[in-house]
Amino acid sequence: MNSTRTRFAEQSEGFDSPLNAALAARDRSTLDMVAQAVRHKQCLLAFQPVVQARAPHNVAFYEGLIRILDETGRVIPARDFMPVVENTELGREIDCLALDTGLQALMQHPTLRLSVNMSARSIGYSRWMQTLNSALRRDERLGERLTLEISETSAMTVPELVIDFMDRLQGHGIAFALDDFGSGAINIRHFRDFFFDAVKIDGQYIRGVHRDRDTQAMLRALIAMAREFDMLIIAESVEQSEDAEYLMTLGIDCMQGYLFGAPTLRPDWAEKDGVRAAG
Repeated sequence: MNSTRTRFAEQSEGFDSPLNAALAARDRSTLDMVAQAVRHKQCLLAFQPVVQARAPHNVAFYEGLIRILDETGRVIPARDFMPVVENTELGREIDCLALDTGLQALMQHPTLRLSVNMSARSIGYSRWMQTLNSALRRDERLGERLTLEISETSAMTVPELVIDFMDRLQGHGIAFALDDFGSGAINIRHFRDFFFDAVKIDGQYIRGVHRDRDTQAMLRALIAMAREFDMLIIAESVEQSEDAEYLMTLGIDCMQGYLFGAPTLRPDWAEKDGVRAAG
């Protein structure tokens, strides 16, 4: 029996090696692409509206989603590169560029409210904090229109650091949103201690929710938890009108998704007022 297991393990390792090599090569290629984009500042934000749940669904704020341009000028969304660079120096540089571009948009458009994603790993990155502090010195009220989004997974890597960071920035009026709420990483004890003003419910609980009773039960539980802590509740990935109608019956505060608008590099407000979306 042991010899059979050994043979199977050796065969499995043999089959797995080409796959591992292919994945490693793909990751190296992605890192090279991102490094080149960062070096040449070929990074920009795509803006997607977050709308009020009640009709007529007025825009509450926009989320600025980081994009990079590859060597051919093709726009690459974050999902295609952030998992590879998240834990690297490039991830921190991407966060800096996203924040700087978002702050520029806020300074150029006085009525804009904007959320920008960040990794908890950027909290201790001096250039990220310098970028934020520099903008706040130029306009001390800028923070009142800025929301920082941190995912569940990222927040739980260094919860104590995140809690201290949020405490220090609250005096500037900056809001915080817990992204991908319900993805499974959050610890209830830390959830109580965080200073999140809003939760963005993970899309897995939103897509097709109007016809799935099990998902409905999970969604109601997440909403109840957020309400217990008096948080704004935002549904991500709203793509069907039937889902939107069901979400409204649950009292969701805001919705975001292709049903209300795709991320765009040229939002109407930027075109009208000459705001540059690119970094």
